[in-house]
Amino acid sequence: MTRESPPGRLAYWMRALGRDDLPARLEVSGRTLDRLATAKHDFWAATGFYADDAGRRAVLKVYRTTRFAGTPLRWLGRWQCGREVAFYQHLADLSCVPALLGRVGDTGYLRAFVAGHPLSHERPLPDGFWPRLDIAMQEVHRRGVAYVDSNKPENVLVGDDGHPYLIDFQIAWRCGPRADHALGRWWLARLQREDLYHVLKHKRRFARESMTPTELERVRRRSLLIRAHRVINRPYRMVRRPLLRWLRRTGRVLSSGSN
Repeated sequence: MTRESPPGRLAYWMRALGRDDLPARLEVSGRTLDRLATAKHDFWAATGFYADDAGRRAVLKVYRTTRFAGTPLRWLGRWQCGREVAFYQHLADLSCVPALLGRVGDTGYLRAFVAGHPLSHERPLPDGFWPRLDIAMQEVHRRGVAYVDSNKPENVLVGDDGHPYLIDFQIAWRCGPRADHALGRWWLARLQREDLYHVLKHKRRFARESMTPTELERVRRRSLLIRAHRVINRPYRMVRRPLLRWLRRTGRVLSSGSN
């Protein structure tokens, strides 16, 4: 028997579920759903689209279950899943947050599917979208939550109904009992301010012509937090992107959407 080469092992180490794929069929809250497609499968999690016999769709996200280089990481997947589920539960009364449909195993959860598309230049945005997105973000903030991941346009969905939806609360933040003090509340306010900055940044990217002079001035003024993030993130991205391209080209890792 020949041993598998290290590059082959690395390819599966870089997947949240290792050699496994998302389940072909789910049973959640009395519903049977079949997998339609795996949308993403990276180091941290795998995400897929499902539908039941009636055609009602849902989204499954499963956090890491496998080891990395022999180090157990399932505990981290359980923690990440529990944390994100807690945010969906906390924001369950907001129309801009897809409904949580249930837990799947110890590292996964199922949420409602949103008919629509992520923010992009490929499709025109409906009238009134930006004020609605601003209101949606402020509703999240009124629940004592900072979204934090608002810099990614793929996390802001444009519903077919014209309304914005926010998904992926894996790095969101709020003042729990341990952080409900002056410093924690100050940090929450800073993160919430960055959320609103990124809303304006998206507006500048996708609808600059509709911005007011005041909005343009606000988005030009980068906070110390934003500047620090750029200083740290830029060299990381410069190294990460070519490294990932090389790893994929040589077969040492699989593409993030690979089944």
